[in-house]
Amino acid sequence: MPRSILGMIAVITLLAATQFARAEVRVAPIPDGETPSKLWRVEIQGRQVDAYAARTADPPFANYNYGGEYAFLQIDADEPVNVKLRPPKDVERLTIRPLSYGVEAKRNDDGDFEFTLPNPTQPRQISIETNGREHPLLLFLNRPELNPPQPNAQGIIYFGKGVHRPQGGIIRLRDNDSLYLAPGAVVHAGIIAQGENITIYGRGVLDSSEWEWRKGPTPHVVSIERCKNVLLEGVVIRGASHWTVVPIASENVVIENIKLCGGRVQNDDGINPCNSRNVTVAHTFIRTDDDCMALKGLDVSYGDCEDITVENCVFWCDRARIVLMGHESRANYMRRITFRNIDVIHSQTRNFLLEPGEKMRLEDVLFENIRFETGVENALSQEALEKMKEIDTSKLRFDIDVANKDNWLFVGRPVVNQYMKTKEPGYMKNIVVRNISVEGPLSYCGLLFSGADAEHRTEGLTVENVSLFGEKVDSDSSIVHIGEFIDDVTVK
Repeated sequence: MPRSILGMIAVITLLAATQFARAEVRVAPIPDGETPSKLWRVEIQGRQVDAYAARTADPPFANYNYGGEYAFLQIDADEPVNVKLRPPKDVERLTIRPLSYGVEAKRNDDGDFEFTLPNPTQPRQISIETNGREHPLLLFLNRPELNPPQPNAQGIIYFGKGVHRPQGGIIRLRDNDSLYLAPGAVVHAGIIAQGENITIYGRGVLDSSEWEWRKGPTPHVVSIERCKNVLLEGVVIRGASHWTVVPIASENVVIENIKLCGGRVQNDDGINPCNSRNVTVAHTFIRTDDDCMALKGLDVSYGDCEDITVENCVFWCDRARIVLMGHESRANYMRRITFRNIDVIHSQTRNFLLEPGEKMRLEDVLFENIRFETGVENALSQEALEKMKEIDTSKLRFDIDVANKDNWLFVGRPVVNQYMKTKEPGYMKNIVVRNISVEGPLSYCGLLFSGADAEHRTEGLTVENVSLFGEKVDSDSSIVHIGEFIDDVTVK
């Protein structure tokens, strides 16, 4: 396995590009002791297969309606994949997200649905839905693994097909350790990684759903503490009991093609780079109750949060933000951050929220090619739609109070909040929001940027090519709110 960040990237590239002489489609099996989901009847390449079960809103959060149990499958393929489905209830059509994938299912006379997924050149994560968040089926499509290890491979901590419960629920990884979860492995544990050149990979499931909220055996499901050169690739992480994947004071971390099946409890943030540098997140699926990603500064002594790249991902948040930056701002800088080619398939509130405080400087941030999909949970009420008939909507000129929604696309402003120790706002500089689109039922989608005061200003904001429900936003659009103490603003 790789021993440097360049080695990690080389292996990932090879995994994506390698062509095999014999085509194959393999579904990660359900091991004995794991109860499969009964929601969907699934056939892959004409063969019936079982799906794994995940759940939302455990006590004490059971009063939240996030659609209940859902199902998921891991599929490795290097040829087109035929999928035939019988949904949990009889419906006339299915919605297959992300919509940008352009996959449509044909309904057969018997009520089954069928479609074919093209040969994957890169990982794909797909949500198949009958009614928004209600009992979806997630398909995780991968390229085949390249030379997966054997159970007795030297230097590999190996979990094969089956249900595993390591002692104390903890797996500790040190320098040069490699942890492999084989297809069909379900490992009930948390991971603490401390060292250099650490690899966690495979097609198995790392499961935290047996622990109650905030009572897991490790600080986070995957704690990456003061590490250098870490690769996390391919696995599913199910049912986090607290924050899920957390690099703290770490460098050179690659998170590639992992799938976070959360939404079970609050505070289950997906990926939280904290005071870490050179972090790449790619081809990854995240469903959470809390923030999909939160960039944080936990202690100035840990260093800054810099050079974070997130691309080609699918995000789903049931209650909180898609991306949060700065609620804990104990770092001098949070800078050189890119979110590119992202599909947001379900969201509820301030999708991308930038709120630096504690004098931290948030600089050089790019949001580019981000596609938002609204659903039944975002749609305006009939009362709001009636009120809108009296308003000039030719440029989406409707008031926040009329919309009665909090579904902002972007909010950026230095603040002081309850999480901050130094009660002083931060700063923002060079923020670019480019090539943004929203598709689906009409909902309120605002953009708000400002500074905090004359000293804590925002400098340099570009909003370019934002399209809401097929209509391009310009500088006159009332959904673009530019507040005080902000300089050098361009909206085009």
